[in-house]
Amino acid sequence: MDPRYTLSQRTTRSVVAVLAAVLLASGVAWRGLAAVAPPAAVQAATVSTPITHAIAGGRDSYADIVDVVSPAVVTVHASGRARMSQTQFQFPDDDLFGQFFGFPGQQNQRGQRGPRQMPRTPKQNALGSGVVVTTDGYILTNNHVVDGADEVSVDFTDGRTLPAKIIGTDKPSDLALLKVSGSGFHAVAIGNSDAVKVGDVVLAIGNPLNVGQTVTMGIISAKGRSTSVGDGSFEDFLQTDAPINHGNSGGALVNTKAELVGINSQILSESGGNIGIGFAIPANMAKHVMEDLRTKGKVTRAQLGVTVQGVTADMASSLGLKQSGGAIISSITEGSAAERAGLKRGDVITSFNGQPVHDINGLHNRVADAGPGSTADVVVVRDGAEKHVPVKLEELSADRSARGRGDSDGRTSDKSALGVSVAPDAKGLVVEDVDPDSRAADAGIRAGDVIREVNRQPVKSIEDLRAAVRKSTDRPSLMLINRDGRDVFVTVRPANS
Repeated sequence: MDPRYTLSQRTTRSVVAVLAAVLLASGVAWRGLAAVAPPAAVQAATVSTPITHAIAGGRDSYADIVDVVSPAVVTVHASGRARMSQTQFQFPDDDLFGQFFGFPGQQNQRGQRGPRQMPRTPKQNALGSGVVVTTDGYILTNNHVVDGADEVSVDFTDGRTLPAKIIGTDKPSDLALLKVSGSGFHAVAIGNSDAVKVGDVVLAIGNPLNVGQTVTMGIISAKGRSTSVGDGSFEDFLQTDAPINHGNSGGALVNTKAELVGINSQILSESGGNIGIGFAIPANMAKHVMEDLRTKGKVTRAQLGVTVQGVTADMASSLGLKQSGGAIISSITEGSAAERAGLKRGDVITSFNGQPVHDINGLHNRVADAGPGSTADVVVVRDGAEKHVPVKLEELSADRSARGRGDSDGRTSDKSALGVSVAPDAKGLVVEDVDPDSRAADAGIRAGDVIREVNRQPVKSIEDLRAAVRKSTDRPSLMLINRDGRDVFVTVRPANS
């Protein structure tokens, strides 16, 4: 036996023995670390928590929660003919799409070539989970589980398998609403996902890898996550380390009150299996989508009509703000609600309807949920002063056309103090080349960008650019550039930094 291994074993036994002795000496029964009494302050804070109820009867168990929730968690089977022009939302093994029958001329399993015939449209099959949310048979699942399906069926824990109708789908949030006919359906209570805190205990229930209904336990690891997988338009994920694997998509994430707080949707993994980073769509977002799909057949969202960026520390310094955070408006759509309300490019949105804006993802979702036609109170910082701007929100259009940057009307260029070669353009200065060791390169400026403003002043010539940069000697220069049809802000540090 390896002597190092033996030493390690002896050391471990010694530590455990000492710990046990200390616990016994203090009058604590040895029932594992879970039995160690917390400090008085912690005890007082945890006596009334749902966990106390979950461990009622003196046994460390969540069985009572599972008994309540599991009948409402179902397995969803989807099948249909492949739509070859459609890009599938790729979640390996969640959708078993792609396991097609052989085309003419391909070898079969015995190595024989089949007769030549016209190609058949391949059959697709998908497997996922779902959650019954009403007693009359409405079921929430992921859009990517049923996307492109012609037939959907649902397996219940009582042994029933029923056909399901797709009431509606919403790709931006990756949610879909199904309906089954019948009676005796057990629905899960929908909780308030806004009240969820990092560190809360949660259970994930679904059918991973088609092994049958499975329950896993973990905590909420983070909130407000965005992964930009698939459509990525509306994301506000709850992150959890409760093990989630392929097939769990559409299943339930519940708290210790047996309330639904999320719909399991994605995992982050290089191996394709669980590594403790899973994402669930918050129940509040799912509830909004469900009500719209059930009553209107589509989801309506509101918009301001602006493009925003997060405010970095350099941007805050350039704008004279006390701290970073919030969202700076980099462009405003002509004729939009924002333009009509008087919002301006360079305004920093710090609050929306009384809620602080910490990042652009949170703002994006709050605006969408506010509803078209509602009037929102938008607080902005403009030229160092705080201003309340009422904005009547408009409905978000499904098609968002990108704007081109226009053609350059001159090819003369010169190297500026920033380390870039530029040429005049109808909208500003086109960046033709960037010195890789320059301040511009450090700021992320690249060839093809159009520099429109420096420190809120338009630039039309190399002289304008140089003059604007020379004025920024003690703080970063805030530059508005147009990249691939979108206006964005970047900050360039002063030469002496």
